[in-house]
Amino acid sequence: MQNVAEKTTLHLNATARRGLHAPLHRRYPVMSSIDFAPDTPPVDDGRRRLLVVASSAMTAIGLAAVTIPFIRSMGPSQKAKTAGASVKVDFSKLEIGQQITLEWRGKPVWILRRSEEMLRLMEAPQHRQRLRDPDSAELAQQPDYARNATRSINAEYFVVIGICTHLGCVPNFRPEVAPEDLGPEWVGGYFCPCHGSRFDLAGRVYSGVPAPTNLVVPPYHFHTTTVIEIGIDYEDAMQGGKG
Repeated sequence: MQNVAEKTTLHLNATARRGLHAPLHRRYPVMSSIDFAPDTPPVDDGRRRLLVVASSAMTAIGLAAVTIPFIRSMGPSQKAKTAGASVKVDFSKLEIGQQITLEWRGKPVWILRRSEEMLRLMEAPQHRQRLRDPDSAELAQQPDYARNATRSINAEYFVVIGICTHLGCVPNFRPEVAPEDLGPEWVGGYFCPCHGSRFDLAGRVYSGVPAPTNLVVPPYHFHTTTVIEIGIDYEDAMQGGKG
């Protein structure tokens, strides 16, 4: 019995030693991925391509969203434009008696094409007597080249900032003569309904109204007979070879 037991022990030891020297994959078989998920469906290549395309598209949209504001930021900002950039306008379609409004430095600017009748009524002696500053003696209200009877470079075209010099309201354009609400002495002009200030079609203030001075004429010059640039002084433009 002892010999049998000894032989059995020797056989088991020999088997164990052979197991230790065997390759790892034989001692500990490795289960493949199919063993962990035997029911996994095959990969859908079409769906994978769709996801890749969609992901790329979203990335492109994201880049565009970032890039477009950046490109826009390279141009002049609205703040810069408001601070003093000039404004050029073609008024070739402006008819006699009509007025257009544009914006410069955040303020309304009017361009009026005056008729011969408008100019005649403005210069009538009885009308001038109703004005506080008929000769534009207040120098700050217009450039030197607009200190004349029509307060303009070209008598036909009047350029003025449309803000009442009283409290900054915007007057109404009232070109009609002697309307019932403004009286028989009205020869056309600008009426501020807020406090009753009146200006004629050269922006000259009437006497006895709240506004203390004439409307302001901005710096401007003509590029051609029908193209005007507001914000560039006439004399500066001439000296710089512009216009």
